Amino acid sequence: MSESVSVTAPLWRWTAKNGVSWFFVTIEGEAGESLSATEAMWRLELGGKRGFRSLKVEACIGETVWQTSCFPRDEGGWMLPVKAPVRKAEKLAEGDPVAVTLRPV
Repeated sequence: MSESVSVTAPLWRWTAKNGVSWFFVTIEGEAGESLSATEAMWRLELGGKRGFRSLKVEACIGETVWQTSCFPRDEGGWMLPVKAPVRKAEKLAEGDPVAVTLRPV
């Protein structure tokens, strides 16, 4: 993936046993396949994999741009964590459709 990918998907919540919640957007379809291909290419080039097979990306939602990592899902596709400052800045709530653009870094 030498260029950015864009997708719109709902914001969803995962709650740990201790009650702490994390929010994610799932990246599937062609965008998810592109992330998988990039991760595989980088793994071959670097001779190893990053923790959890994560992929460093620059993410953009609305006016908010930040660097983070995407994580592969067992069911296929990728999970993009969306931190509280991003959700607050963009006025996002659980279930809201989120338009996100990702670029590998």
